[in-house]
Amino acid sequence: VAQCPLHHPDVAQLKQVPNIAPEAFRQAERALVLRPRAENNSRCKLHERRIQFASAEAAEKVGIDIDVVRQRPIVEAVVANGEIRYDETRMARLASRVAGTAWRVYTQVGDRVREGDVLALVDAAEVGKAKASFLQAITHVRHETTNVDQLKPLVPGGTVSGRQFREAEAALEDAQIVLHGAVQALANLGFSVDAGEFSKASIDDISRHLRFLGLSDELLDRINTATSNLFPVKAPIDGVVVNRTLVAGEVVQTNSPLFSVADVEQMWLVLDVREEDVKFLSRGQRVLFRRASGGDGPEVEGSLSWISTAVDDQTRTVEVRAELPNAGGRLRANSFGTGRIVLREEGRAVVVPTEAIHWDGCCHVVFVRDKNYLNADAPKFFHIRKVRPGVKDSGGTEIIVGLLPGEVIAAKNSVVLEAQLLKGNLGAGCGCGAD
Repeated sequence: VAQCPLHHPDVAQLKQVPNIAPEAFRQAERALVLRPRAENNSRCKLHERRIQFASAEAAEKVGIDIDVVRQRPIVEAVVANGEIRYDETRMARLASRVAGTAWRVYTQVGDRVREGDVLALVDAAEVGKAKASFLQAITHVRHETTNVDQLKPLVPGGTVSGRQFREAEAALEDAQIVLHGAVQALANLGFSVDAGEFSKASIDDISRHLRFLGLSDELLDRINTATSNLFPVKAPIDGVVVNRTLVAGEVVQTNSPLFSVADVEQMWLVLDVREEDVKFLSRGQRVLFRRASGGDGPEVEGSLSWISTAVDDQTRTVEVRAELPNAGGRLRANSFGTGRIVLREEGRAVVVPTEAIHWDGCCHVVFVRDKNYLNADAPKFFHIRKVRPGVKDSGGTEIIVGLLPGEVIAAKNSVVLEAQLLKGNLGAGCGCGAD
């Protein structure tokens, strides 16, 4: 920008020549290198012109309001519409490992559960069969172990042949293999058993233990049944039951989803970003989200965690995902809103009312009041200042270069000055050769 006060502080319309801090140059550089900005024609001579009023009263009469150039925080972001979803890495869809009949259902949608809580019990013949096979296998091992123990002392004296003893040992090994298979069959159903724990227990004690295998003492107090077929459907994570399709007495298949449990302490925000904006994105960037309805509160802050490698064929947008904390439960799955992926943040950006900036055909300009305007004998004129606009939001527009804090500009009804400028350009042009 020609004669920009950032580089030529002497042209600033301030009472004293300002001292430009190095951070101001770095801030301008950050804005200019981040993404393409509107440019002014370098040959334009508008900054050499002024618009003068006969008096301060004449300026007030046409309704020109002034404003002081201020600094405030701004955020430059890629904005996109999005939807809140459950975090798939913190969600479990539960089915029964065995077919059977729903015997009891203990949870409703909305219930909070802890890892290991029993959500339902399924009466499954396969469970009873696996427990019976284990009981039979452990009995067989005991029998073969006793047989080997009895034959071993008789081998040295020849009462029992070595072949007969080896056959007894082989039978014991076969029984142990069968027992191992029975333990694994129970493990495949989610039941953890250690055959060694039952080495001295009676068959009746083992049978009683197996009957309610996998059930807590608290749950046993609520159960009154002699069946050994009960299979517990347990929550694998802490969370909330967000879906339930099971009712007591219903036939259960292994491919039928029964419950969905989600950890709602963290949610996903899925945004549809314009293809041309994706080049500015990278994982880890800050994301701010505001709900479409009931979104008057503060924005929820998270971070960008995933950027799709595909473009949607119909919308020509790219799906990106952010992780948002949800400790207070404000976010609800399937709700919509607007997300901002932060590209740049400035704590002390120069910002003016958007209506103060005008485009004359080759340059963006702002009308800056002369620093001696209020002096009684001073001429009443406004300087034409070329500027580079940056981020625009509801509070105004950032000026990357062209203005300094404290300068006074024409804001509301500054179109009057623009009209005078355009009127003066008729026939003469702006001096850039583009007219």
